[in-house]
Amino acid sequence: MRLRLRPRLFWALPMLALASGTVLAAALLAEFLGGPAMSLTEGRELIATAGGTVPFLISMLIGGPLAEEPGWRGTAYPRLRASMSRLSAGLLLGAAWAVWHLPLFFINGTLQSEFGLVSWSGLLFTLSVFPMALLTGYAYELAGVAASVAVHFGVNTTIALLTVKAPAAQALVLAVQIIVAAALLASSRDRGQDRPALDHRDLADLR
Repeated sequence: MRLRLRPRLFWALPMLALASGTVLAAALLAEFLGGPAMSLTEGRELIATAGGTVPFLISMLIGGPLAEEPGWRGTAYPRLRASMSRLSAGLLLGAAWAVWHLPLFFINGTLQSEFGLVSWSGLLFTLSVFPMALLTGYAYELAGVAASVAVHFGVNTTIALLTVKAPAAQALVLAVQIIVAAALLASSRDRGQDRPALDHRDLADLR
């Protein structure tokens, strides 16, 4: 995986805003529909426990986005795209990503263990991985692994700060992200759609 400093790299910032916006919009909609009120109380506690805003943001950046995106999007995704569409590659990685997260349900202290594997929250968390895989894949094709890191970071951090744990709020996040991912994929042409395979130069272009 290579990081190329190109002008399109700046697309990472709008993708970060869009990713955070999907969670914020869902949280506001959940409150409007009579669900749990949006609150920063637990988010502030998380920041305090981490030792401040900077350590908190660093931990959120390292804990998921930087630890996973170079592998999922920076390495696996372009190779899958050599023989399949964006949708197929995203859904296949989503399935692998969902399995990847399963052990967290059995580790005390994780958010997933708090949800429980056999619960609405556990099911919704698992399903949420699929639109996330599509969004991070789209971001990767737009501006490389930095953009996929930005999307992953934006969603995780906003969920943590707003404490999106209630099934109703989770379901709305899932719905909003499915709509946004579908709109993004439909709005741009699939560059790999018209050819059965990509050579090494094509893979480099996808980065």
